[in-house]
Amino acid sequence: MSKSNTIKRFLALSMALVIFLIAACSTPVTPPPADIPTLIASTTPIAIPSTEVLTPILSPSDTPATKPSLANAVEFPNLTGFTWQEMVSDLNRPIGLTSAYDGSGRLFIIEQRGRILIHNGEGLLDAPFLDIQGRVGSNGSEQGLLGLAFHPDFEINGFFFVNYTDNKGNTMVSRFSISSDPDRADGGSESKVLSISQPFKNHNGGQISFGPQGYLWIASGDGGGGGDPQGNAQKLDSLLGKLLRVDVNQYPYTVPEENPFGNEIWTYGLRNPWRITFDPANGDLYIADVGQNQWEEINYLAVDAPSGANFGWDYLEGSHPYEGSPPLELELTDPIWEYDHSLGCSVSGGAVYRGSLLDWQGIYLYSDFCTGLVWGLLQTPDGKWQNQQLFSVGGRIAAIDQDETGEVYLVDLDGSILKLTPQLSEN
Repeated sequence: MSKSNTIKRFLALSMALVIFLIAACSTPVTPPPADIPTLIASTTPIAIPSTEVLTPILSPSDTPATKPSLANAVEFPNLTGFTWQEMVSDLNRPIGLTSAYDGSGRLFIIEQRGRILIHNGEGLLDAPFLDIQGRVGSNGSEQGLLGLAFHPDFEINGFFFVNYTDNKGNTMVSRFSISSDPDRADGGSESKVLSISQPFKNHNGGQISFGPQGYLWIASGDGGGGGDPQGNAQKLDSLLGKLLRVDVNQYPYTVPEENPFGNEIWTYGLRNPWRITFDPANGDLYIADVGQNQWEEINYLAVDAPSGANFGWDYLEGSHPYEGSPPLELELTDPIWEYDHSLGCSVSGGAVYRGSLLDWQGIYLYSDFCTGLVWGLLQTPDGKWQNQQLFSVGGRIAAIDQDETGEVYLVDLDGSILKLTPQLSEN
């Protein structure tokens, strides 16, 4: 069931209860400081009243997961029964896709140079959903339009959010609105939410996603330069090398009270998270973090994990010493899995399968940009993690992403989108 349908059912039940109480009782019912200013995030003032508030239909703590939990697979499937079927080709540097979670079944495909295209299940629509190529700086290989997330109440308020590097190379998170045409955004509706100054062209992160409590999560790289030369990932007054969590129901945003450091930061010690995903069934978080010279890593936070986790960069690369010694009192969180550069050079996350194929339930699929290998991670009932190489598809895999029904898609930067499907029998 989509989040929007869950909300509609909640509203219907609530209305029925209110009517009953009125009839029975005839009683009315009342409804951070910066040491290095050029590196620290700043918000950009916009000519919109500061009192603009988007009241959530459900309070964030009551927001359900996208769909009910299904029984997880206990072993990896027989791979001879499955393949990756090409859905789209001839795209211009696609780096990800997502859904509006509005029941339409549309896929929104992100092109790095600044366009979002719609696949409606039959093919690509001629006109882009959004084209902001003139605002997007994409000269660096890791710059561009990097993230897209639709507000949980998109069907009601028409808001969605993007993460891109602007023409100066800095990170910009902005809100846009839908136009009168449901397949076209209003390109003039941009409201800038958060900006982060970037010292180098690489390690911009870029993923944005709404978590199970309805807050917007922003994946931020360490600012680049190799080896985190400015130590941003371990600084709690810098938004670089972090996962940020903000409440965008009031413009431009507020910091949730539960955030551990009194600012936007939820976790830190990351190099270049590419990409993050929440398990639609339970809200668990997976983070694929690109390594430096030797180790690529997958990090994990259960939905009820404490805030403030430190994943160790640049004291550690994966679980291995990299630079310096952490203070004795500093608790570091190891990855649940890592692989060395004999198998690849740059990890690409990643989605937890929750679609129609029962053999794949609960398996986190991720890949490597350089080798085209696809692996799966599976947590066994005793809490241990198993990893297995599943496919070798070639290409330059930018991401494995998911639609609103839990099906997964492989995004090849060279221009194609492939879907995990059953292998048709030749008999």
